[in-house]
Amino acid sequence: MTDKATTRNSSTAHREVDARVGNDLVEVKFGVDAIRTLRTSLMQVAYPVSEDPSLHGYVVLVNSSIAVDRVKEEWNRAWSVLRPEVQERLTICLMTDSITGIPIDPNPETQRMLAEVVESERGKEGGNRTDYAFVILKLLIHQWLTSGQSVTADWLARTAGCHYPAVARALRPLGSLVERASNRSVSLRWFPEQEFTRMVAISDRARSTVRFCDDTSQPRSVESQLRRLEKLAPPGLAIGGVLGAKHTFPALDILGSPRLDISLHCPGKHMNLDFIKLLDPALKPVTDPLQPATVVVHALRHHDPLFTFRQGGLAWADPVECLLDLYEANLEMQAAQFRDHLKTTRPAKS
Repeated sequence: MTDKATTRNSSTAHREVDARVGNDLVEVKFGVDAIRTLRTSLMQVAYPVSEDPSLHGYVVLVNSSIAVDRVKEEWNRAWSVLRPEVQERLTICLMTDSITGIPIDPNPETQRMLAEVVESERGKEGGNRTDYAFVILKLLIHQWLTSGQSVTADWLARTAGCHYPAVARALRPLGSLVERASNRSVSLRWFPEQEFTRMVAISDRARSTVRFCDDTSQPRSVESQLRRLEKLAPPGLAIGGVLGAKHTFPALDILGSPRLDISLHCPGKHMNLDFIKLLDPALKPVTDPLQPATVVVHALRHHDPLFTFRQGGLAWADPVECLLDLYEANLEMQAAQFRDHLKTTRPAKS
């Protein structure tokens, strides 16, 4: 990087910016699609900048879907309430193939610094590459369990969000497990036990699973978290895990739900987890796989999320997603029970 010192949430941890490089504070947001997220990030940077006249703050939106005019409008609103000495030390940057700034572009040296911070944050957050072999097999299992119908390679490509060569590469190792019809459509001959076991083993990586816990003395219940999430109603979310499985199979042998599993639809882009702070500021990331989590978010990488409408505004994740959640939560007995239910109740192939 540059010869400036870089720290993350240094001596003023309450500021919670992603990085400090010299006197530059940088907050990076991937795939932002809500003005509220931009507004929150801008204020998060503005607070420390207002306290220290030596600091300059940057909010970098990477591959944001918010229109430039809307970003400028939000900047003008912030400009109207910020003191002049703070205004001139704040910049919103839009990063796609290049970096542009509002109100002005950062100089080349600053652009290089921002690009390096973005790459560092990209590595911390996890890549956005889709494992299409994982996705294609999941889609085939989903079809086998929910409709029993064969599908074309074109359907697989459109639903997964990839091109035909990726579908062909994913199908090739499955060999005789795949039944090919005369019209070139494909389906599974049976439930792929060994292949599904391998899916479970790599599910955390393929779905970029992120766990959170509340280690305060009075953590919120799963039901309370769900009610709060319903009020927030962030886009692209669905409920999975035990709750999703019990929606499909009410007789699942478990009382309550040990955690809230959320499927976040983010094909081809990074997970935007800003809603977690709004859901509950007490939630903190869990890196120890043995530490219990109360909220778990899984990236859903296929283009069609396969969500089912749910009363309350959010949606239900698909059954295979819920099944993977149960295994990931080490609920082996319930996962086996749910899997058997899906297999025995699947529609007959016509």
